[in-house]
Amino acid sequence: MSDEVQPGFVRVRLDLSYDGTEFSGWAKQAGGRRTVQGEIEDALRTVTRSGQTYELTVAGRTDAGVHARGQVAHVDLPREVWAEHHTKLLKRLAGRLPRDVRVWALREAPGGFNARFSAIWRRYAYRVTDNPGGVDPLLRGHVLWHDWPLDVDAMNEAARRLLGEHDFAAYCKRREGATTIRTLQELSLVRGGDGIITATVRADAFCHNMVRSLIGALLFVGDGHRPPDWPGTVLAAGVRDSAVHVVRPHGLTLEEVGYPADDLLAARSKEARNKRSLPAAGCC
Repeated sequence: MSDEVQPGFVRVRLDLSYDGTEFSGWAKQAGGRRTVQGEIEDALRTVTRSGQTYELTVAGRTDAGVHARGQVAHVDLPREVWAEHHTKLLKRLAGRLPRDVRVWALREAPGGFNARFSAIWRRYAYRVTDNPGGVDPLLRGHVLWHDWPLDVDAMNEAARRLLGEHDFAAYCKRREGATTIRTLQELSLVRGGDGIITATVRADAFCHNMVRSLIGALLFVGDGHRPPDWPGTVLAAGVRDSAVHVVRPHGLTLEEVGYPADDLLAARSKEARNKRSLPAAGCC
């Protein structure tokens, strides 16, 4: 698959954010469900007065209820449409889009850029509180309430055992033909002065439900129901464990997407399309 833009078109990068509460996820769906992709594509078609829909490609397809602060997408627009509208496009989108989704930047992408395949990492945050009184009502759409006291040190001990390249099949919902091998670059938790625990999760990519399953396992460690070595044992087993709960989506936010230098974008995009496998035993 090539990332060459068709003649007469311009690839445009969009930086955006949204509150996922009222969305059925990022991707367009049958049945008229409200999605982030659908809202932006409709708005783009309207403000450019186009007779067709220009499809967005996104860095990370978030599930229903998941938020994004630093999402990235791209769209290929006819060169004449971009030339006519680009100076006013951002403001016009702001006037057309609903208030729970915003596009913050629009710019012509460098050669080889693909919002999905050129990315080298995605960083999520999951926020949870164990305050006996519950969640601040002003934060209830973004913070999970866990009704057991949590030991952050124990959770971090368990998290360290999960770092690196592994087959995360035990923490993913399998999809036909898709690999579950990922490199988990960071998994750490910090309790803030307000008592909210923020888990930072960064990887080259994520498989379906991976972040929420990892957090579910760490919560069981934090509240004392499982020892710190349990999440690593589950990982090594390579199969879904019924004790690993997929936590609710509203505590999860896509915070940032990382890309390499412009001259490495095309190579990264090609590499990311290769199906991964782990080294054989005894290798490297």
